[in-house]
Amino acid sequence: MQTIDIARRCAELNAVNDANNAYVLALHQGGLTPEERMEAAVYLLRMDGDYKVAYTQFTQLYHEGQFREECLDIMTQAFFEPNVKLMKSRYEKNCAALAKYSYLFRRDFPKFEDLPLRFYPFDDNGYLPFDLEKGEFGSYVNYNHPVVSRNFFKNLDNPILAKDVYSQYELEYLADNVRPSEDIGRENHLYLHYASWEVFCAHLQVLNMRRMLEDKKIVFLFGEEISRYPIDFKEMYGIDYSQYPVKSIGVRDIHRLIWHTQLSSDNGGDFFNEVFDNHPNLICIPSIMLDYTEETIQKAKAVFEDADRYRAAGNLPHFNNEVTQQCYWNGNRSDKDILVMLFMLQGPFMGGLDHAARIAPALFFQPHLSHIDYDMAHGERDRTILLCEQYDRIRSSPIFQAFKYIKTFTPLRRFTTSEAATFRWQIEKRSLLHAEGGKRTVASDLAMDRALNRSFMIDPEDRLYKDSVLVRFEDGKTNPKATFTALAAFLDLPYTESMTYCSEKGVHDVETAAGNVVGFDTATVYRTYDDYATDEERAFIEFCLRDAYEFYGYDFHYYDGGPVDEAQIEKWVDGFTKINKFISLSWKNNILSEAEVAEDGGKKAMDEDTQEEVISKIKGKYDTVRLKLARRLMGNLYFINKNGQPLRMMPKLELDPALLNRPLYH
Repeated sequence: MQTIDIARRCAELNAVNDANNAYVLALHQGGLTPEERMEAAVYLLRMDGDYKVAYTQFTQLYHEGQFREECLDIMTQAFFEPNVKLMKSRYEKNCAALAKYSYLFRRDFPKFEDLPLRFYPFDDNGYLPFDLEKGEFGSYVNYNHPVVSRNFFKNLDNPILAKDVYSQYELEYLADNVRPSEDIGRENHLYLHYASWEVFCAHLQVLNMRRMLEDKKIVFLFGEEISRYPIDFKEMYGIDYSQYPVKSIGVRDIHRLIWHTQLSSDNGGDFFNEVFDNHPNLICIPSIMLDYTEETIQKAKAVFEDADRYRAAGNLPHFNNEVTQQCYWNGNRSDKDILVMLFMLQGPFMGGLDHAARIAPALFFQPHLSHIDYDMAHGERDRTILLCEQYDRIRSSPIFQAFKYIKTFTPLRRFTTSEAATFRWQIEKRSLLHAEGGKRTVASDLAMDRALNRSFMIDPEDRLYKDSVLVRFEDGKTNPKATFTALAAFLDLPYTESMTYCSEKGVHDVETAAGNVVGFDTATVYRTYDDYATDEERAFIEFCLRDAYEFYGYDFHYYDGGPVDEAQIEKWVDGFTKINKFISLSWKNNILSEAEVAEDGGKKAMDEDTQEEVISKIKGKYDTVRLKLARRLMGNLYFINKNGQPLRMMPKLELDPALLNRPLYH
């Protein structure tokens, strides 16, 4: 018996839930006739099944020319008509507000019934537009989707001109980030140009324009009215904005966050910070420890609370600088406000900030983590659950939650190179082989850490990653113009002269950390750090991350790309000699050399043989974990979050081939 027959039988027996499930399964399996698909969709809709499945089938059948009249009638009755009163009300309120607006030069609003588009709600977030003249459904649209899809702020020489913007999120983004003309002493209205007056009016069913009209910042232009751009406000309205003094950027002017994630250590974070240093439209300082940031915010809040108590006693608090004063007197101070204040207090890094810019700057923030620990758990249907406490903490942070507009980018360096470079740094800089200053630490298994770390895999529904891109470190070094032109466009920034060199505090080509190469020197692209990794360790990493190598365009250097059995894995693990050496020495010198064992009711120092036994057991535990991980990754590389939602690769930044100086790195 086929699934569709089971569904029918369940329906006959009035087993509604079973019938709904069977109809959904039959549709997913495919192979049904148009009549059977129509039957399934109608049943699901009538019997409170998955309406989205039914909705999708009606739409597909309509597109295919099957039951067009019936499908449109059902969809209109089920999805459009119950919402038409709300959309008509929204349309009329928008029209009323726009009719009184000074910088809209048309008043011939069509009747609601004459609008060329209908909007069929699909879910709580979006619609399927229907073109009445063409008789066609468009693609699903979420007008509040938190993504800035264009480089609106590419050129700031003239007032911002944006064409056919129908996203509520992008409209509010533009209104919030284009500064008032009065603040910068020159004409700076936001010009919105629409090709069609009728289509614009149709979208007033689903947009809310009224809030954005309050500041009279927007100028609406339609069709040939583009010839008015830019308007001479002095001649036309008698407003001379040049009479206004430039207003300094304030704490509450900052609405957007560009956060630079830490995939792992030694991925070129300092390099990217150096490129964005001194950008005129960024409040930017080098990477800062997240723990320290949060502690500093709490200390600042405590200072403000003391000031509140001082004021309550009848005394006015005094602060040494305008920024702190401003932040204090703002009502409802948030962690985000305090973070912006703390950044703006870093005077030496603010020298490049343009207080007369047409747009408000973004906060450029790289929260540095002392460690990033990923774990993998076994999920259903041979799927792997990715877990990371550090990024869970970032997701729940009030710092991030308070920003309305967020762009995310992640630098990536070849995994084997960054792993070996990190080990070099740990050995040379952190005295893992010899305890100093009372600090006793042991070397971590960095090969395992890299093989486990999948920070490049994101939940598409995670607010922090909805508008994100991954940038290869090697591209930034070998093709800087192509890379940073594309990255600036993604981040909605102008590509400025400040991005053509590396700097700190505006000083060009400085060694920002001991051992770092200067500027766009490509030496670090080709270093392999062979003293700190074996070929077996690196083959292990490449195998475990083979999907990422393919997706992000890295060739294998140590793993041949072929099938792998357990014998091969064991051979690789046996070859972890350099990591094991460093781990063993760090344990021996920093822990075991000071350890004591019980003897005859007392204690004595652990002898060499006992130390070797302990180290052997430690190595055995490491090997067990390594083998377990590799075996886990021998099969299907399908990853989900702890809620069972599938994860995907963060999209890679694509470069303009015409701007490449060198061939792409592989």
